[in-house]
Amino acid sequence: MKNLIYIAILFIGLYSCNSSNTENSGKNESTEKTEMKKEYKQGSYGFDKQFLASKLDVVELSNEKSKVIVVPKYQGRVMTSTCRGNEGNSYGWINYELIKSGEVLEHMNGFGGEERFWLGPEGGQFSIFFKKGVSFDFENWFTPKEIDTEAFKLVSNTDKSASFEQDMNLENYSGTKFSLKVNRIINLLSTESITKNLNIDVSELDEVAYETINKLTNTGQDSWDENSGMLSIWLLGMLNPSPEVTVVIPVKQGSVEELGAEVNDNYFGKISPDRLKTENNIVFFKADGNSRGKIGISPKRAKPILGSYDAKNNILTIVEVILPKNESKYVNSAWELQDDPFSGDAINSYNDGPLEDGSQMGPFYEIESSSPALALKPGGSYTHIQRTYHFEGNVEKLDKIAQKLLGVSISEINKQF
Repeated sequence: MKNLIYIAILFIGLYSCNSSNTENSGKNESTEKTEMKKEYKQGSYGFDKQFLASKLDVVELSNEKSKVIVVPKYQGRVMTSTCRGNEGNSYGWINYELIKSGEVLEHMNGFGGEERFWLGPEGGQFSIFFKKGVSFDFENWFTPKEIDTEAFKLVSNTDKSASFEQDMNLENYSGTKFSLKVNRIINLLSTESITKNLNIDVSELDEVAYETINKLTNTGQDSWDENSGMLSIWLLGMLNPSPEVTVVIPVKQGSVEELGAEVNDNYFGKISPDRLKTENNIVFFKADGNSRGKIGISPKRAKPILGSYDAKNNILTIVEVILPKNESKYVNSAWELQDDPFSGDAINSYNDGPLEDGSQMGPFYEIESSSPALALKPGGSYTHIQRTYHFEGNVEKLDKIAQKLLGVSISEINKQF
């Protein structure tokens, strides 16, 4: 009789737990459905989440108001994020028209997104964007489908992390063939991780942060070297501009003879002084999306922290790049046959603007990082890690973070342009 009573109590307990879990799950699903029926203004995270979810399968990483959207179809791309929930600012630039059209463009599909996975080099005798023997002109420039239109396989995901993998076969301008495997993990970072990584106080601030762990493995039978060409991991973030966005890049102190120029602005022609300044080993670059230009920082000058400040919307963005301990060779992406194909930059920033014909993809601006050129033996691998942080809130607190991490106050940033 006692056993029967025990079994009955156990059954009731299990039923109650299951009912409670089912009820809570139902409440969460109901809340989510209600939230997604709301009308959000363009520029908000909720608007972008609704748009992307209506066109694509999305993975959302979430911790209360800190949210990140990842799209497997776009190579495990981080499309956007926010630190203030569905009503908050959406940080990633999204190409609504292209996504809506369903078109596949010939040269590149600029879907947008605040961190996408690419591979370099773009130009030169070891380029993977130009076929062997062609001239380095736009009509011959094609983004490899493996990093443009082919989906990455979603291996696993939780509400805090998503893991992807993809096998690729590529050929460079010199005819070298590469077999490789890419593993990409996106982790939503907790407040504790943010304060530990950056050694900062984020009280009185709203924050969202994520890291991407990008591993590339040589799965072929040949080693990659300077004679046949090497690949690099290339991460590019397309962010929403405003008339008052300034990219801030601290660089290592030293003479031009010792370390070279503090900044390289020869990508698309020299940038005017009203858009690019260097003071006290800090590079300031106007990122309003109104004038096309790109800058680079060499591995001799690069530091692991850079960022941007949007004075109009009071958004401080910090990008942390895990750089190699020793100075390395980086691929050169210039569209020409190069004397030194491994003299490229470790850090880049791009400001979008109208082309000569008046057309424009954006507006957006980019913050980019690259791994070194990878001299991998068969079975060898390299991991490139980047962390992106966005902060909003108390200006005095933001100012302290800017001074600590970027070496300059917000008032000084605002004075530049």
